Amino acid sequence: MEILAQLFDFNIIERVLSAVLLGFAIGLEREMTNKYAGLRTNILVCVGACVFTIISIYGFPEVSVTGDELGTRDTARVAAQVVTGIGFIGGGTVLRHGANVFGLTTAATLWVSAAIGMACGTGMYGLAIVSTIFTIIVLVSVRIFEKNILVNSTKNRKRVKIKLACVSENVDEIYKFIMDNFTQIIEINKKQSNKFENCTNISFTADVLKRRPVQAMYKEFENLIGIESITILEPDEF
Repeated sequence: MEILAQLFDFNIIERVLSAVLLGFAIGLEREMTNKYAGLRTNILVCVGACVFTIISIYGFPEVSVTGDELGTRDTARVAAQVVTGIGFIGGGTVLRHGANVFGLTTAATLWVSAAIGMACGTGMYGLAIVSTIFTIIVLVSVRIFEKNILVNSTKNRKRVKIKLACVSENVDEIYKFIMDNFTQIIEINKKQSNKFENCTNISFTADVLKRRPVQAMYKEFENLIGIESITILEPDEF
């Protein structure tokens, strides 16, 4: 019975279960915004940090370093490595495409999930719950603030690559329209089509301040005369 009591210590189960629930809360927000590290990742990070912290506290016997009967142990020895180890997981979520860096917020969220898991592992439920609530508030409210207040922020710029197949007689007008309406052009090319005689291809890459860049770009060009086809690519499709 004593062994079963150790195996199913309610105090330990309570800590792990709290890590699951709080990791789920943070992961749900990430999942709803279509981030790579969503529910499963945040739950596992939170639970893993919790378990390592519990092991660090209870998993090692007391060791006497002075020869007396009262031994000592470093209860932070294993738990301290969680802070370092989570950096490798967080680093895997950071992506760079040209001058743009993606995934820093997701990496920071995993770091916070690990901290919350460690708080659960030590039984500091108040700290863990408050931290979870504030983390979700920051993730949600700051994103809304950036989109609606900081409209000219570079974070709201979306890079798109647009390929246009144009009737040759209208290509100069279309080219001028592009130069007049897109100030953040990274590169632009114009060349005669190899497949069709009376067709010229224009391709350009630009940064645009649009929440839904693909839909917005289609609206920009749909009323122009002389465009045969439009292809719009986002960064992960380049």
